Amino acid sequence: MLSRLFSLWFQLRGWKIRGRFPKEIKKMVIAVGPHTSAWDFVIAVAAKRRIPVTHAHFLGKKELFRGLTGWFFRSMGGIPVDRSSRSGMVQDVAEKIRQTDCFRLGMSPEGTRKKVEKLKTGFYHIAREAHIPILLVGLDFSKREVLIGPLLHPSGSMEVDFRKIHLFFKNITGKNPKKGMGHLSD
Repeated sequence: MLSRLFSLWFQLRGWKIRGRFPKEIKKMVIAVGPHTSAWDFVIAVAAKRRIPVTHAHFLGKKELFRGLTGWFFRSMGGIPVDRSSRSGMVQDVAEKIRQTDCFRLGMSPEGTRKKVEKLKTGFYHIAREAHIPILLVGLDFSKREVLIGPLLHPSGSMEVDFRKIHLFFKNITGKNPKKGMGHLSD
């Protein structure tokens, strides 16, 4: 119900989806950015519904899944993560992906809504460990577009792969442009 409202809001606000979602690929990490605002979640949920993307999940800090909000985030495909624990989260998620027929994991490469000086690497390591591609998706608030970019198959060279990721996100304007990723490709 709520995702339908987000989808209607998406349409009424003039948002568009540019690019083609590869529905034939049943397992992937979807790297969505830049993540600069809580509105990113609304845009992502609306785009997920409009495309439509099935079997979509996301990782969220465990605090989001407590109390009244827990049911909401779980219903949206959320998986709680204890960020204070570094006990094999990458391997655990990769194993969960390997054990299913269809699993699409949306993640923010920045890992936060704050401006970052480098991207987190968990999304990359999960994809590499699970032997699945990364789909790059940009939320461009200046153009009101969700940009479905290329599939990136981790080569094993993080330097080479992250250069491609930085270039994709370079000119995509988040809700709060000063917190974006443009500076990472300089």
